[in-house]
Amino acid sequence: MSQANLSLPDKRSSENVILIEPTRGWIPINLWELWQYRELLTFFIWRDLKVRYKQTALGVVWVILQPVMTMVVMSVVFGKMAKIPTDGIPYPIFAYSALVPWLYFAGGLSRAAGSMISSAHLIQKVYFPRLIVPIASVAGGVIDFLLSFGVLIVMMLYYEMYPNLSMIWTLIPLLLLATLLSLGVGLWLSVFNVYYRDVRYIVPFLTQFWLYVTPVVYPARLVGDSWKFLYNLNPMVGVVNGFRWVLLDRGDPPGASIWISVVVTLVVLITGAMYFRRVEKTFADVI
Repeated sequence: MSQANLSLPDKRSSENVILIEPTRGWIPINLWELWQYRELLTFFIWRDLKVRYKQTALGVVWVILQPVMTMVVMSVVFGKMAKIPTDGIPYPIFAYSALVPWLYFAGGLSRAAGSMISSAHLIQKVYFPRLIVPIASVAGGVIDFLLSFGVLIVMMLYYEMYPNLSMIWTLIPLLLLATLLSLGVGLWLSVFNVYYRDVRYIVPFLTQFWLYVTPVVYPARLVGDSWKFLYNLNPMVGVVNGFRWVLLDRGDPPGASIWISVVVTLVVLITGAMYFRRVEKTFADVI
């Protein structure tokens, strides 16, 4: 019986070979690998957008209706009935200017939390950086944000509040902060959702509770000084206050709250990504 002639591949043929090795312990986040799979990330974002709006009666209109109808209800309950102070700002614009970043954050968190389960058919069949799945789920919400933000600009013009380009550039870091926070929390929840399927029932309660500890329906100045530091540990406080301050030019600048938001967001994101990388090798077996 003749022995098979085995030879190592030459340098040219090995350039496109991907070596997948088992890992143990904590695994560093491979940003270069994510960059190499950027086309797949773009495809996932496009796929999520198509799935979200395919065969829907309202389609993209729902992206506008949801914050508008929420704003109307808040204006009646908190503006007319409860008479929440708004520093002289009409309550509809006061509420909507906070709802735009809040719904963007909450939507990305919710989609990222369920992203690994919804992509189980791919995870079990082919290798790719698993981090791409929750990243795509969060990034796809930018389109929704732009549509809602367009409505906000129209509302500002109606109330004779005229935005300028400097406002837009100031809002970009705040939007990035909301994106990173949504991704960080979404990474933690996506891992838990793989092992405990009842997490999907917890996410709506979590976002609803988080809404009321964020100054969306009320101004942050109503929070007492003794609770201020604890309250500012909520990273969305800095984001929402920043949006209102930039767009409406009312109240005090976010100040220390924005830096607390940055620190907390980075801690949540880095720890979430590290834990995700540590356990991602078991996803295919558990799902």
